[in-house]
Amino acid sequence: MELSQLRNFLKIAEHQSITRAADELGLSQPALSRSLQKLEEELGRPLFERQSRQMMLTEAGRLFESRVRFALSVLDDAQLEINDDGKTGRIRLGVIPTITPYFIPQVLREFGKLYPQATVIVQEDVTQHLLQRLSQGELDLAIMALPVTAKYVEIRELFDEELLLVLPAGHPLAERKSIRLTDTQGYPFVMLDEAHCLSDNILSICRQRAIQPVTIEKTSQLTTVLELVALNHGISLVPAMARLTDNHPSRVYRSFAGEPPHRTIVMVWNPYRFESRLQKALAKVLERYRATSKRNGSRKG
Repeated sequence: MELSQLRNFLKIAEHQSITRAADELGLSQPALSRSLQKLEEELGRPLFERQSRQMMLTEAGRLFESRVRFALSVLDDAQLEINDDGKTGRIRLGVIPTITPYFIPQVLREFGKLYPQATVIVQEDVTQHLLQRLSQGELDLAIMALPVTAKYVEIRELFDEELLLVLPAGHPLAERKSIRLTDTQGYPFVMLDEAHCLSDNILSICRQRAIQPVTIEKTSQLTTVLELVALNHGISLVPAMARLTDNHPSRVYRSFAGEPPHRTIVMVWNPYRFESRLQKALAKVLERYRATSKRNGSRKG
C-alpha cells in the first residue's frame, strides 16, 4: 500500500468521480482506476459503489477514509515539523472571495518582506468549503467573516468592517443627506448567492431591522454585484474595503446613519494540526491589523 494510492483514494472520495479526481491530480483516468483497483484488491473489499454519474463510498470505504485522513495528517505534520526552519516552506491560506482582492495583497506584501523565502498559497473559496479544508488539513489558516459555526477550530477576531450602501449614480437615495437602512425597503437588491457569508450577513441585518430586501439579481462575484449596480439593476450592501479601489463614476457609496451595519473578520485554524513557525508568523502579521483596529476604534475599512 503506497502513499500515492491513499492520496488518490481520498481525492476520488472528495470528488465522487474518477474523472474530476484525475483532472485535479494530473493523472489519466485509466491510471487512477488502476490505482484504486489495486488498493481494493489489497484490502479485499470494495471502497466505492459505482453509480451512473458518481462514486459513493461503501461502509468499508467510509471507515477507511476516516483512518486514511488521520494517518496522512500525522505524516504530513511530522514532515512539516522536521523541516520547520521558520524561514522556508509554504503556508496554505484560505480566504473568502469578498476579502481576497482587497485585503490579502497588503498582507502578502508585508509578510513577503519579513519572510522572502517563504511561499503563501492563497486558496479562495466560500466559508463552508474553507472550514472543510481546515478540518481535513488542506489549509493551515483561513480568513473569513463571522458567524463561524464549525466545531474544533480556533477563531480569533481581527477587525470589524462597515458595510456600505452602494447605489447607481442618480439614484433617489444618493441625494439624501442621511440614509437609514429602513430607507432601502422596497428597492431592488443585487446580492451574492446563498453560498457566500456576506449574503447571510446582509439578510441577518435586514431581519433585525424588519426589512425584507427585494432581490432581483444574484451572482457569485462581488465585482459582478458592483457592475450590476452601476448598470442600474439595483442597490446593494458591500464591504467598505471594496470601495478603496473603486473609482467608477456610475457608483456612489454611502454610510448609514446611526449604528452602521458591519461584519467581523476573523482568522481560523485547526488547533489539532501542527502549526509551523511560518504559520505563527503569518498569524502575527494578521494580529497587527487587530491591534491597529483597536487603536483606531472598532471599525476598519
